[in-house]
Amino acid sequence: MNSEASSIHVSVLLDETVSAIEPRSGGFYIDATCGLGGHTEALLEACSPDGRVLSVDRDPRALEFASKRLERFGSRCQLLQANFSELSGISSQSADGLIADLGVSSLQLDDPGRGFSFRADVPLDMRMGNTGKTALNLLEEVDESELTQILKDYGELQRPRKVARAILRARQENKLSSTKDLVEAVEAVMPKKPGLHPATLVFQAIRIAVNRELDELDNLLEQLPDLIVEGGKVAIISFHSLEDRKVKQFFRGPPISPELRNLPIAPSKNPFNPLVRRPITPSEDEVTNNPRSRSAKLRIAQRRID
Repeated sequence: MNSEASSIHVSVLLDETVSAIEPRSGGFYIDATCGLGGHTEALLEACSPDGRVLSVDRDPRALEFASKRLERFGSRCQLLQANFSELSGISSQSADGLIADLGVSSLQLDDPGRGFSFRADVPLDMRMGNTGKTALNLLEEVDESELTQILKDYGELQRPRKVARAILRARQENKLSSTKDLVEAVEAVMPKKPGLHPATLVFQAIRIAVNRELDELDNLLEQLPDLIVEGGKVAIISFHSLEDRKVKQFFRGPPISPELRNLPIAPSKNPFNPLVRRPITPSEDEVTNNPRSRSAKLRIAQRRID
């Protein structure tokens, strides 16, 4: 992506997300996934003249673009390189609202060298940040059982063991070092058909495992009661069912066990109140203008006031 990326990038469900947070002057807000800064910029504009935003991202290249886009806001905007699972140790105060736009970013997808896409033959990296194990490191270490579980849980493949065996066979034959190698291993047991390429869900599963995306989301959700003031809003955009399910269940709170439903005791109160029964999805116009928004789902909740 070129140096003008931050000016041409359009954030998914931008108006719906910022409206859900209801930013106000003097408020303090958190963007847990800065990316190219679109949501952060909209928050800062909406909470002017003296609202503040803490915006974090694990990708230093994304923050490089975002910093140029957001420099006009001066000290009202604080950018930090960090995983959003670390927010409780970063933010010095509870926020009036928080936004999280989960998953891989356009910047990462559009940079062929990052290895998130198989449009170019590049090393198997897939890291959202610049530290930790790469996809190749992961595939060099896992056994058949572990890889099968990754493909089943994170890619929701119908025949994960068959694909895992094909990938590990390529590893054994020293034919697994690039995105092309991985695609060829998958195609050997899952021939291409019209529609979704058979390697798409495999790449998704490995990417999620490399970046520990669902663990990161679990950690963020666990921190939310301490990160958000009473009455504050949370807006989370997800792009696949695994993420959306976790967000939905967290906002709803744990189910009441059948044996307690009719007892004269107060069940434990969920700290958040879901504000939408069904997730908000992009309009037809947005999907037309930005096809990558097609699978986006926005859920909103409010911190209960005790």
